[in-house]
Amino acid sequence: MAFIARSLLITCLYISAANAQQCDINFNYGVIIDPAHLRIVDQGQTYVQINGQHQLFVNGREVQLNNEQKAQLSEYTLGIRSQVPAIVSIAIEGVELGLKAVNKVISSLTGENSASHQQFQDKFDELKWRLRARFNHSDESYYIASQDFDDFDEIFAGEFESEIEAIVTDSVGSILIAVGEAMTHKEEQSTEQRVETFDQRIETMGNDIKLDISKQANALENKAEIICSSLIKLNEIENKLQLEIPALAAFNLIETN
Repeated sequence: MAFIARSLLITCLYISAANAQQCDINFNYGVIIDPAHLRIVDQGQTYVQINGQHQLFVNGREVQLNNEQKAQLSEYTLGIRSQVPAIVSIAIEGVELGLKAVNKVISSLTGENSASHQQFQDKFDELKWRLRARFNHSDESYYIASQDFDDFDEIFAGEFESEIEAIVTDSVGSILIAVGEAMTHKEEQSTEQRVETFDQRIETMGNDIKLDISKQANALENKAEIICSSLIKLNEIENKLQLEIPALAAFNLIETN
């Protein structure tokens, strides 16, 4: 039965490997977006605030800008407002995709209407809701902490890692019981035949899940590549702002490695 636990772990590792997109970019500050404001937060304090597209405050003081500076700041603001929701979306999709793989394993082994599967589905739905509520408060309100975007699919997993592990661990226990009962009822087969049949079923199921999930993982990888390229371009705009606006000389939200 340990093979079941290994299968679950292998599936999750497969998803992580397929979905991991390297992007050597860091956010040095937290970013909060709502319809009226863009706030850059450093250690819990608002460092930079942009009202609308080009009303700039640095450390609580308004900075007067000329038309060219306003145009540059507007381009930067629109870029941040575009990329942060995209980052939040792809990170949430990555976590959901991993959980979806485990969900498929459980439903395949115990049946979609089984108590084990329903228990996991309830926990899965609750975690998805809280994950979205944490980083995406509404269609136009987002929050993302300072972090390294080395692996997009691990951006938010850390905060919920213990809960995800608990869900999977509980599910493995339920699966062991359900599958053990199913195998016991197959009296027409010897123990060796039952194990062989079950192993074949696991292998077939794993291949089916890989085919299904890999398409979505590849789509996420493509999205991650686009986001990474966009952040690099946004960093170039930020570098110009540092040169053009003295109050932003020390400002460095986006850092490329």
